[in-house]
Amino acid sequence: MGRAFEFRKERKFKRWGNMSKIFTKLGKEIAIAAKAGGPDPDANPRLRALIQNAKAENMPKDNIERAIKRAVEKDQSDYKEMVYEGYGPYGVAFLIETATDNPTRTVANVRSYFNKYNGSLGTSGSVEFMFERKCHFSVTMKEGIDLEELELELIDVGGEEVFEQDGKIVIYGAFESFGSIQKFLEDNGYEVESSGFERIPTGELKELSPEEQVQIEKLIEKFDDDDDVQNVYHTMK
Repeated sequence: MGRAFEFRKERKFKRWGNMSKIFTKLGKEIAIAAKAGGPDPDANPRLRALIQNAKAENMPKDNIERAIKRAVEKDQSDYKEMVYEGYGPYGVAFLIETATDNPTRTVANVRSYFNKYNGSLGTSGSVEFMFERKCHFSVTMKEGIDLEELELELIDVGGEEVFEQDGKIVIYGAFESFGSIQKFLEDNGYEVESSGFERIPTGELKELSPEEQVQIEKLIEKFDDDDDVQNVYHTMK
């Protein structure tokens, strides 16, 4: 198995602290997708996928509809997707994905978090090259499925890795292949439970002492608690 599997296996997934925070983050993603590709899920694959994710998190239908409506109302502020890069203590690289209606506020907050924990905000491109952007899908397991055969079929549409985890089929592919993989799965009767994007470190992850890990985890928690922050990626093992 490849890099995506190892990364997924080792990475500590910290869930957002409460349901309202989950819904806020999903609502922003839905609004951005609806703004970019239109409010009709049947004609907007990314929006369709995000609605699946929202349903998997038990997000109320009214919340989903409000997020879509927000995207098409002219008097609503637009969310901008901004990526910030930098280093935490002990040379751990960070890449922070945000969705914000006030980039000035967001960059000031991100800088303050780095500074508080002896890190530093970097310039664009300073650490992004250390991460490879991938799309991923979690699919309901089919009885009698041959994962090796499925992987061979998915190669033609941009799939790169297929493996079983926690009773689900997990698929990783090239970032730009999200739409083609999604179409293959839908056309072939696979039930997609969730999907999205990840940035996977391409080099060796930094192995820190327990005390050092605590410092990094405090910084991660600070980022996670910010409503503008959507995802946090780092190079700590």
